[in-house]
Amino acid sequence: MLLTKYTHACVRLEKDGKVLVIDPGTFSESAEALAGADAVLVTHEHNDHLDRPALLSALRSNTALEVHAPAGVAAALRDDTDVAARVHVAEPGSDFQAAGFSVRTFGGQHAVIHAQIPVVANIGYLVDENVFHPGDSFVVPDGIDVKTLLVPIHAPWSKVGEVVDFVISVRAPRAFPVHDALLNELGRGIVEGHVTRIGALYGTSYERLAPRDSVKV
Repeated sequence: MLLTKYTHACVRLEKDGKVLVIDPGTFSESAEALAGADAVLVTHEHNDHLDRPALLSALRSNTALEVHAPAGVAAALRDDTDVAARVHVAEPGSDFQAAGFSVRTFGGQHAVIHAQIPVVANIGYLVDENVFHPGDSFVVPDGIDVKTLLVPIHAPWSKVGEVVDFVISVRAPRAFPVHDALLNELGRGIVEGHVTRIGALYGTSYERLAPRDSVKV
């Protein structure tokens, strides 16, 4: 399948003429990523992962588009009755098909930012037993050999050591960055240097992707 990275947390997966988009958020080129999409997976409700106006616009203009999201996100999108039937709740520990892609879900909770900031639901998605997008968490899929890991390399809820430990724990052969829009080049170089060097000791090859870069996975 072809994986295209967009700014921050959004990726687009293409296979056999079908398109699956994960986390088209407000930091990303959401309208571009959603063009011609058959299905969308949303990890959680934060705006950097969900551009609600862009997603609703895509749902209205493309009557074949389906969305899978945590219950709270799904409920908010279903307020628009014209699209409600095509918005589905994604529960932790479930399996489903989305536009010809097999999807398994993991986790259920966003990483803690601060004790005074409420924790929201977060679903990690494993697509075709290959690509794992954890959303805003470091949940490790149990009993699964992930082939392609999308690594949140910088966030208000993480530190560099946790990023490295996540890569070590998953031990996917390949890893690419997500959740990187708040990094400048100096900060990116520090984080990616550690992930590249230490990840390699545990069998993970890390590669930077710029927005709109594509790679076969």
